[in-house]
Amino acid sequence: MAGAHASLASRAQAAQPRAPAAPRALPPRAPAGGRRRAAPPRAAAANGGGLSYKAAGVDIDAGDELVRRIQKLNPSIGGFSGLVPFGDSFLVAGTDGVGTKLKLAFDMNKHDTVGIDLVAMSVNDIVTSGAQPLFFLDYYATGALDVDAAEQVIKGIVEGCRQSGCQLLGGETAEMPGFYQKGEYDLAGFAVGAVKQDKVITGKTIAAGDVVLGMASSGVHSNGFSLVRKVLEVSGTSLHDPCPWAPGQSFGAVLLEPTIIYVKRVLELHEKVGLKGVVHITGGGMTENIPRVIPKGLGVDIDAGAWELPPLFRWLQEKGRIADAEMRRTFNCGVGLVAVVPASAVPAALEADEGLFVLGKVVEGSGVSFV
Repeated sequence: MAGAHASLASRAQAAQPRAPAAPRALPPRAPAGGRRRAAPPRAAAANGGGLSYKAAGVDIDAGDELVRRIQKLNPSIGGFSGLVPFGDSFLVAGTDGVGTKLKLAFDMNKHDTVGIDLVAMSVNDIVTSGAQPLFFLDYYATGALDVDAAEQVIKGIVEGCRQSGCQLLGGETAEMPGFYQKGEYDLAGFAVGAVKQDKVITGKTIAAGDVVLGMASSGVHSNGFSLVRKVLEVSGTSLHDPCPWAPGQSFGAVLLEPTIIYVKRVLELHEKVGLKGVVHITGGGMTENIPRVIPKGLGVDIDAGAWELPPLFRWLQEKGRIADAEMRRTFNCGVGLVAVVPASAVPAALEADEGLFVLGKVVEGSGVSFV
């Protein structure tokens, strides 16, 4: 490709296998029938003056439409990751980035955690199939290479790989003068894992009566930051202002808390109880992500009082006057990963992972309702 390239610590390129491609939570608000969105994106004025993801510049509906068009070209696409048979196993691949959370890293001049986010976004996707990540590759692009900042990013990537039990196999550093603002860069990551064919998690056996379990998030993770930055702007809050619920920390430090890597917890839980479905709660929140693994004819009732809405999300909703449905469609709201198990397996699951909590149940119907 055009432009100067640089290598960091022998980051050799490697060919990757090709795969097809204070209140308790939010007040209940159940969508009426159909596997529809919790609410359509709305402009700020349509939300009683409150903010929305679309008003902040991100149109989820446009993204959904692109996915629909891609699926017409390749019907196998649509899950959290792509699978291809390999002997008695599946190779599982996923790719993602960090999004506009990078803007916070630039403003805070703190680059040692976004690499963890980068790894997390891909490995959390492929573990939804029950796959152990094997290796990871990264792409780091910038206008003018800042070696110190890049080194901090790579240190985070190495840490993310350590947490997920995979190897940083290689990557690409692209220096493209004039393409990025001074002091800025972009990141992309690619993970490949493997799972035995008789251990793959597909969601196909999920049935009414199964139980939905949740794992807490560490914060916003790596989705919704365009809306986060808009809330900061309209509320007049600086990233350097002290965070009232996190003594000794600034808003920037709290918001840069890296995405939790769930790989080891999911794999251990799957080994002990056998998971029917796993959902990584990313862009679209529980509202849009859970239906991706639930068979047709089934829906999920989420107990809105099952977990405490973290202070960060309460603050975002209050300062941005964000509607409940918009919150649920944009953010993880404190739940970073969801697993589905038979009701009979719930006691063993809760014993195996003390951080789990019962979030809801699978029911006849469609979509996600908060009750």
